[in-house]
Amino acid sequence: MAIEDRRQRERVARRRLITATARSLAESDGWDAVTTRRLSAEIEYSQPVLYKHFGSMEDIVAAVASEGFGELAEVLRAARRRSGALPDDEVGRVAAAFSDFAATNPALYDAMFTRSTQLRFAADDTAAPLRQAFSELRGAVATIAAGRDIDMLTEVLWAALHGLVTLSRNDRLRPGHEADRIEVLLAQFRTAES
Repeated sequence: MAIEDRRQRERVARRRLITATARSLAESDGWDAVTTRRLSAEIEYSQPVLYKHFGSMEDIVAAVASEGFGELAEVLRAARRRSGALPDDEVGRVAAAFSDFAATNPALYDAMFTRSTQLRFAADDTAAPLRQAFSELRGAVATIAAGRDIDMLTEVLWAALHGLVTLSRNDRLRPGHEADRIEVLLAQFRTAES
């Protein structure tokens, strides 16, 4: 058993190295620069070793995205529970945290939300990190739902935040107004609560 345990640890470590390297390359040079050839050169393993762990580049991107959703869930959870913060502004803290996460991690955000992956959302087999990120956003939305469909409100807020983030990142909106736009968006949610 000790040999099999060691082999399993090595497989997990190689898998982490592959995803961490892919993410690092994407953050520095963009996803188009992340190829199996470049990854294998960076991690000093042959391309067949990459394919032992991942069937395709899309699988690597999906693994990076899944890790990103885990990180996003942690960021949103921390925003919701920020000590000393006003409890009635939980949704505002979470929306700002979502926007900051996207701005700080552009390639990771692309893997999570814009690149093609096999990750399934809103399904019975949705991966835990994706469910956890949605759940944190949903928990904040629940504070202002006032009897409305929480899941629907969460989906609309998620989509609106994604739209704002994407348009801002692509220079389609005036720079320097990100926080103001989030506040205008949240005002619509709060107004409907009354």
